[in-house]
Amino acid sequence: MNTKRLRDRIQRVLQDQDCDVVLDGSRPWDPRIRRERLFSRVLRGGSLGLGDAYVDGDWECDRLDELFHRLLRANVDHRFRSLPLLVEAVRARLLNPQRPSRAGEVGRRHYDAGNDLFEAMLGNPRVYSCAYWRRASSLEEAQDAKLAIVGEKLDLKPGMRVLDFGCGWGDTARFVAEHYQCEVVGVTISAAQAREARQRCRGLPVDIRLQDYRDVTGRFDRILSLGMFEHVGPRNHRHFMRRVRDLLPPDGLAIVQTIGTLRTGSAPDPWIAHRIFPNSKLPSAVQIARAAEGLLIAEDWHNLGPDYDTTLLHWHENLERAWPELAGRYDERFHRTWRYYLLSCAGSFRARRNQLWQIVFSPEGTRRHYRSVR
Repeated sequence: MNTKRLRDRIQRVLQDQDCDVVLDGSRPWDPRIRRERLFSRVLRGGSLGLGDAYVDGDWECDRLDELFHRLLRANVDHRFRSLPLLVEAVRARLLNPQRPSRAGEVGRRHYDAGNDLFEAMLGNPRVYSCAYWRRASSLEEAQDAKLAIVGEKLDLKPGMRVLDFGCGWGDTARFVAEHYQCEVVGVTISAAQAREARQRCRGLPVDIRLQDYRDVTGRFDRILSLGMFEHVGPRNHRHFMRRVRDLLPPDGLAIVQTIGTLRTGSAPDPWIAHRIFPNSKLPSAVQIARAAEGLLIAEDWHNLGPDYDTTLLHWHENLERAWPELAGRYDERFHRTWRYYLLSCAGSFRARRNQLWQIVFSPEGTRRHYRSVR
C-alpha cells in the first residue's frame, strides 16, 4: 500500500471515530507529519510504532496530552490492533513477567534512570505517585495532602510500626516518621532509590531495605503501598494480598494506591511496557477484589483518577523547566521519550481510560465503623 493510501486510511479512521483530530491540521492537538513512514509504522506496530515514531522525530504535536485524550476517548486505538499488542496480551496471560527473577528489571531500567532526573521532575517531596488536588494549588501542597490523607485513612498513631511497600526515595517514610512519630520500614527494588532514601531519612526511625516485597517478614501495625501494585502482576496479586494479611495484626490497616484499568485481561500498552515500565501490568477492580477475597476486607475504595492528569502535567512542566540543566546527561531521544510518556498518560487519565484507586483493607474488619476520609 503506497504512502498516500496509508495516510488516507488513517485519516478516515480519525473521521469515522469522530475524535476531531486532523493530520497536519492547525490546532495544538493535531499531529504534524515529518516523515511519511509514520503511517506504515502505526499500521504495523500500533501504539509501539506510534510512540517510537514520535521519539524518532517522525511526527510532532504541541499538545500530546490533548491528542491522546481525544484519541482514547473516541477509542481510536481499538481500530489499530497490532502484533505487539497481541504479544503483550499472550505474555501477560501465559507468563509471569513479575516473578522474583524478573522483578528487579523495572528498578534497573526505570527507577535507576537518575536521581537528578526524578528530583527535577517530582519536586519536593519526591513522591512518584498521584497527588491529591482537592484543596491544593501547587504540586508540593498536593503531594503533602496525599500523604496526609493516607495517614488519616490509616489512623496512624505515635509508636506504630509501619511498612512502606515500594518506598521510592524515602519521602513518604520520612513524612510518616516526622508527622506521626512512627517507626517505618521501607522496601524498594531500586538500588538508586535505596541509597537516596537512606540519606533523606537519616536520623529518623526509618529502615530502608533493598528488598522484594515477597521477602519481608515480621509484624506491622500499618502497611502502605503507593504506586507499587502496578508492578506486582496478576499472577502475583493473591500472594501480595496474602503477604499483607500475614504482616498485619487482626486490628491492622493497609492502604494500596494503584493505577487501575477498566477491563480485566486487557493487555499492557506495548509502548509503555517496552520503553517505560518493563514487566508491569495494571490491575482491574475485579482482579483486586478476587486477590483480596477471603483474605482482606475492603473498608474504603476512593477513585482519584482525574487528579493524576493534573499531577502528570506538573511533572512534565518540571521536566521541561529543568531540561537545559539535564541535557548534558540525557540525550534528546530520552527527552522525547519522557515527554511522550508523561503527556500520553495524562491524556489517558483525562479520557478516564485509566483510574487511580486508594483502597483501605483490614484483615478482619474494623471493630467500629470505618470513617472514610476525603
